[in-house]
Amino acid sequence: MVSRRGSSCGTDPVALVEIDLYGDLMIAASSADEDRLSADRIDQVLGVGPWAPREDGAE
Repeated sequence: MVSRRGSSCGTDPVALVEIDLYGDLMIAASSADEDRLSADRIDQVLGVGPWAPREDGAE
């Protein structure tokens, strides 16, 4: 097999995180009652916005 320029045999950690987040969105969308997820629900699934854990550990 010929390797393309710039490709590597290792894994891309950023791509793996993106795939995981995409999977979380797909699960949320498939279990939703509405046709589309709201922006707030997407933020909640992705863990951003007011639902994100604070770095200082406060609630």
